[in-house]
Amino acid sequence: MATALMDGELGALVKVTAAMWAAMSYARLAASLLRPGAPRLAALLPVVALLCAVPFAFSTTTFRGTSGFFLTWLGSFKLLLLAAGSGPLDPSLRLHHFVCSASLPVKLRQPAAAKEKIQQAAPARGPARILLCGAVIPAIIYAYQFKSSMNRYQLLALYTAHVYFSLDLLLATVQTVIHDLLGMEMEPQVDRPYLASSLREFWGRRWNLMVPSILRPSVFRPVRSRLGNAAGVMATFLVSGLMHELIFYYIMWSPPSGEVTAFFLLHGACAAAEGWWASHAAWWRPPLAAAVPLTLAFVAGTGFWLFFPAMVKGGLDEMVLQECQGMVALMEQAGRRIAGATDLVSSTM
Repeated sequence: MATALMDGELGALVKVTAAMWAAMSYARLAASLLRPGAPRLAALLPVVALLCAVPFAFSTTTFRGTSGFFLTWLGSFKLLLLAAGSGPLDPSLRLHHFVCSASLPVKLRQPAAAKEKIQQAAPARGPARILLCGAVIPAIIYAYQFKSSMNRYQLLALYTAHVYFSLDLLLATVQTVIHDLLGMEMEPQVDRPYLASSLREFWGRRWNLMVPSILRPSVFRPVRSRLGNAAGVMATFLVSGLMHELIFYYIMWSPPSGEVTAFFLLHGACAAAEGWWASHAAWWRPPLAAAVPLTLAFVAGTGFWLFFPAMVKGGLDEMVLQECQGMVALMEQAGRRIAGATDLVSSTM
């Protein structure tokens, strides 16, 4: 059964890849022929609709969640920015660069000097990160079997570690594949979120940096220019919450509960309050030794209150456990086949 499931997912992946090349080739052509504005937007909307439908092509949570994040969220917003004549996409890019930039969180390599500066500021990625995450995630999956005997704080730590290392593994794998093959590099990912001393720093400069990099030009700046900074912050967190709800729907096939949106709206309101305080009462800020643990405690506490319950109620942990057990069974089956083939070769010699 696991073999049939993986064969089906690989077949769907091939079809989706072909569809993305065709759709993004069309998007590049349309953008080169039409000026930014309503005509370009109308031409690109069918591609946006296709990106929203892609996760339905897959059966496993891993592929549905990944395609929902890379294509439905990031890819769609990149195309909407392209329709307005901004964002990371440009029809002058080579076709393979355009397709990969639209479909994956990657961009063209920067000049050597700028690249060295980024590498010095960012933590190491690539094979070493893959090995580390590959060692940690199986232990987390194994620990799920004992969740009934865990208290709420242990469960919170387990879910937090699972989200962090899963995201790190996914992005490090993409980086390793595209780095030398396509002459491209990953967009910024995470930058030591455990050092954040405020919510604005955590969400804007530390955690999952691909999201703020796409929400700033598409949501925050347009709203801020019309309604002010606080409205821009709230609109950005609202959109982020709604997109998280959509991805959770793709993964678990359960209707949104609204808890995830409430989580992001709460953080948006607190981040806006932080901004007001910084501009009106800059004479006092908590010392760094207190600000960091308070920030992390607020993120963890509200996450356990509003964010993670949506995952548990939808049965995501059980789905992941079942898929991982199926993957282990598939690997054991492949190992037995390899061992049998080796014995057969040895006996004939």
